[in-house]
Amino acid sequence: MSAPSSEPPALGETLAPENEGLTVDAGLKPAGPTPSQSRFQVDLVAEAAGAAADDKSPNSDASTLTSGDKATPVPEGSEPAAGGEEAKGRFRVVNFADPSAAESPPDAVPAEGFQNGDTVMSEGSLHSSTGGQHHYHYDTHTNTYYLRTFGHNTIDAVPNIDFYRQTAAPLGEKLIRPTLSELHDELDKEPFEDGFANGDELTPADEAAAKEAAESKGVVKFGWIKGVLVRCMLNIWGVMLFIRMSWIVGQAGIVLSCVIVLMATVVTTITGLSTSAIATNGFVRGGGAYYLISRSLGPEFGGSIGLIFAFANAVAVAMYVVGFAETVVELLAGVDAIMTDELNDVRIIGTITVILLLGISVAGMEWEAKAQIFLLIVLITAIFNYFIGSFIPVKSKEAMGFFGYDGSIMLENMGPDFRGETFFSVFSIFFPAATGILAGANISGDLSDPQLAIPKGTLLAILITGIVYLGVAVSTGSCIVRDATGSINNTVSSQFMANCTDAACKFGFDFSSCKNGEEVSTCRYGLQNDFQVMSVVSGFGPVITAGIFSATLSSALASLVSAPKVFQALCKDNIYPGLSMFAKGYGKNNEPLRGYILTFCIALAFILIAQLNVIAPIISNFFLASYALINFSVFHASLANSPGWRPSFKYYNMWVSLAGAVLCCVVMFVINWWAALFTNVIVMGLYIYVSYKKPDVNWGSSTQALTYHQALTHSLQLSGVEDHIKNFRPQCLVMTGYPNSRPALLNLVHAFTKNVGLMICGHVRTGSRRPNFKELANDQVRYQRWLLRNETKAFYTAVYAEDIRQGTQYLLQASGLGRLRPNTLVVGFKNDWRDGDMNNVETYIQMIHDAFDFQYGAVVLRLKEGLDVSHIQGQDDLLSSQEKTSGMKDVVVSIDMSKDSDGDSSKLSSKATSVQNSPAIQKDDEDDGKAPTQPLLRKDKKSPTLPLNTTDQRLLEASQQFQKKQVKGTVDVWWLFDDGGLTLLIPYLLTNKKRWKDCKIRVFIGGKINRIDHDRRSMATLLSKFRIDFSDITVLGDINTKPAKENVTTFEEMIEPFRLKEDDMEQEAAERLKNSEPWRITDNELELYRAKTNRQVRLNELLKEHSSTANLIVMSMPLARKGTVSSALYMSWLETLSKDLPPILLVRGNHQSVLTFYS
Repeated sequence: MSAPSSEPPALGETLAPENEGLTVDAGLKPAGPTPSQSRFQVDLVAEAAGAAADDKSPNSDASTLTSGDKATPVPEGSEPAAGGEEAKGRFRVVNFADPSAAESPPDAVPAEGFQNGDTVMSEGSLHSSTGGQHHYHYDTHTNTYYLRTFGHNTIDAVPNIDFYRQTAAPLGEKLIRPTLSELHDELDKEPFEDGFANGDELTPADEAAAKEAAESKGVVKFGWIKGVLVRCMLNIWGVMLFIRMSWIVGQAGIVLSCVIVLMATVVTTITGLSTSAIATNGFVRGGGAYYLISRSLGPEFGGSIGLIFAFANAVAVAMYVVGFAETVVELLAGVDAIMTDELNDVRIIGTITVILLLGISVAGMEWEAKAQIFLLIVLITAIFNYFIGSFIPVKSKEAMGFFGYDGSIMLENMGPDFRGETFFSVFSIFFPAATGILAGANISGDLSDPQLAIPKGTLLAILITGIVYLGVAVSTGSCIVRDATGSINNTVSSQFMANCTDAACKFGFDFSSCKNGEEVSTCRYGLQNDFQVMSVVSGFGPVITAGIFSATLSSALASLVSAPKVFQALCKDNIYPGLSMFAKGYGKNNEPLRGYILTFCIALAFILIAQLNVIAPIISNFFLASYALINFSVFHASLANSPGWRPSFKYYNMWVSLAGAVLCCVVMFVINWWAALFTNVIVMGLYIYVSYKKPDVNWGSSTQALTYHQALTHSLQLSGVEDHIKNFRPQCLVMTGYPNSRPALLNLVHAFTKNVGLMICGHVRTGSRRPNFKELANDQVRYQRWLLRNETKAFYTAVYAEDIRQGTQYLLQASGLGRLRPNTLVVGFKNDWRDGDMNNVETYIQMIHDAFDFQYGAVVLRLKEGLDVSHIQGQDDLLSSQEKTSGMKDVVVSIDMSKDSDGDSSKLSSKATSVQNSPAIQKDDEDDGKAPTQPLLRKDKKSPTLPLNTTDQRLLEASQQFQKKQVKGTVDVWWLFDDGGLTLLIPYLLTNKKRWKDCKIRVFIGGKINRIDHDRRSMATLLSKFRIDFSDITVLGDINTKPAKENVTTFEEMIEPFRLKEDDMEQEAAERLKNSEPWRITDNELELYRAKTNRQVRLNELLKEHSSTANLIVMSMPLARKGTVSSALYMSWLETLSKDLPPILLVRGNHQSVLTFYS
């Protein structure tokens, strides 16, 4: 017996459908619940009795799952095996019994082997996604219990192909490896479901493919010869081979004809190499050129090329069928059997032909493949018939210009003899003959192994057909003269032989009259004049006619199959939503019958036109555009340097592929410049449409990879450049919490940072003894997606911390990357600061101090109604028990796959009132028909909608004010202190935006009463040097006037609860109280800063006087010296300064210049 493999078994390599299993003896069962409750698979293999085993080697006996096997659930409450606690609820028992041991009960196996055995798998089990019969070979002495990896009880799995599948394997579902949480988390914690990592989630098209894979029994799959080589050869050996190749030799001569063939072959070979590279960079599904381009360059290029490529194939059917019909009509005309007139006969024969071809296609791929084989045999016979005939000189054919192989004829035909043509016009006529190289790739979904078949078949077909084209060029040029009359009377008498210089003179014929322009109408033979000259040369003329029929019909049939297959793949991806009805397939081969009917209708329409001279160059250009993009895909993927780009086909080069793409574009313009322009316009139009629609797909395209590569490169380049004032941008760390909980803060900052500077939504999560970092990571994905859906150009970053101050310190230090780091902290004003714990105020003020310590600017936004709308939206339910019990996997999947919601599985609580008015649920007014603003929480139709109270209603309206276009008004800038210019820069950036363009900037500055005009002129000069438009400058000469007594009294009443009143207590007691409550205001401090306090009260009076109707006030924020001014006093200043006003931004830069008037 051969020794069993030492390799460990692959977890779940042997799969069974969920409704199948085998009886398992209770004494041998593993730990775990019933199969329906578990997720991983534990395979218990019962083998033959010892006697049967001795006769067979481990690899000679195929154990297959028999249909007679019945399922018996494992009894609950049974004794768990060792290590069962860790594996609790994780495993399914599957038993594959050897047919020869069907009679043998499971308990015939010794329990010892149950614990320590290894399974020897066949190589074939690794390719289970390709359908067909699979055999599983087992060591006949042992059983496998997959709980034991390398002899240890663990749920850690060994490497296995089934973990990397995107679709179900034919014998069971896609396996999911144990998550890191399941292996790492404590046993009492509920496992965290990771869902799909790194974009492996299934798109609708992949799900459909999974379904197909599950139903793939009996599917017809082709190898590389029948599937690719035959199709490509038939498509490349078009009708050109028989009726145009000889004419090309007559015009261009042998040398230039070979150059034309080689040029076309170079283009197709480079494209073939590129196609091979893409096709071997991962599993290829149906869709051919569309699939290859879309998965490489993304849906924009793929969607545009897919549509025109499918259309080009559909029209190509008409082109080939008309070519066939014209040949038939010529034959009918030869025997005087025209039915009506030539044009209508072409239509009638074309219609009948395309109906027959449709019948063959709809009958199934197997029938179509048989028809192709038959047509190839006819075509090859016709080619051999020509070459054999060329070696048999026949006297009767000499008058038609065929004299057999002769050096003088070859020499005469070596150079060109263009008559009304140029080299490029002749090239443009030949090139469409070489455009069949994707015929095999187009049916990639019907190939048994596309990765092997496409490179092998395509490149061999290019080689064989190229050699045949060269052979025909040299052969026809060596045995046929350019002009012949066909008349036997054109013989040369001996006395005139001296004056005759043509190659035909040697054989006794004088065709010089054709060259001299005499009797041109009678010169109907020779390379230049007779398209059917190959029929003359061939051994048996009708076989060439059969070859022409075969070439046209096979190309038509290939195009008729390619177009629906490509179109079906395009529709499955739902890139053009209106076309989704064509995605449906029928039968075991998933045939696109609807696509066949559509292709038939398009082909029939163009057949009835019967004039395809105009459409033919456009079709060639459509094909060339596809080739150009395939070549560009390889260059682009190589340039992006993505780790995922590792094709197993190594014979490609990124620069050669780029040259191929350029060549294809050049050839497009050589063939027909206006058709090339038209093609480019169509491709760009479709590209723009798909880009605008933004299909919800993620294929890991090289465009994504290159975007990352460029972002990384540019970030590193930026890091090496010193900052300059001219390039200063406000890069804001905005403490929004959940991004949708403070819409006004989010929208206002986004208004002046959009397309200008960085915006990071910071969120500090507190109050958890055991922070759930996985939940944090999941929120990161969810809220970032929410920002994208709402077209907010910002990043979401969350941290866990003891308190808000510590979390903000983390964010201030660590957020951003290189030069893309925040330089300004933006917070909302703490409206409820007097009602809660004053320690929170201490934390809040210290947070602002920390920003200044880190050399950040600070901005505080205050709305008198408040900012936080989370209690209205049901934001508090984000981490509710409902979400936890529903499992985080569901959340992630719905984020990535659902278009209607951002996947938060928690429902709105009873607090979620007036959903219609909720800013997170309503549509954005300025979206102009784009995707509506997405709700973060699903609207639960069953939950009761309670009326909003007046306060909440006002809060909601205020929170939406920055989403709308601002009415005509002012942005008042109170630039009282020079902070480097940030107080002026923010309103300038704001008024440059579309929503704020109707608002004018008014500037207010402090000054002395006796020099107001001077101060105004100075500020106007400064603003004009800064090139900042303003409508008015107001100099406030009365800032230092004493405020109204009642306002001072109001301020004193406000701070009364927060005073230390150390004069009324002993010094020691006062110090203890100050240490325990550092926010308290001392009498000394109050007296020291009396003037500053009065200034804040006075400024509020002036603000109410001058700016009560402003759309927004931007004001210099007062500074408080750290360690000297208590938090309560500083908070009181901010409160007094900003109360009862329109929206106000308190701004303080870091006192480094952010504006300059130097160029």
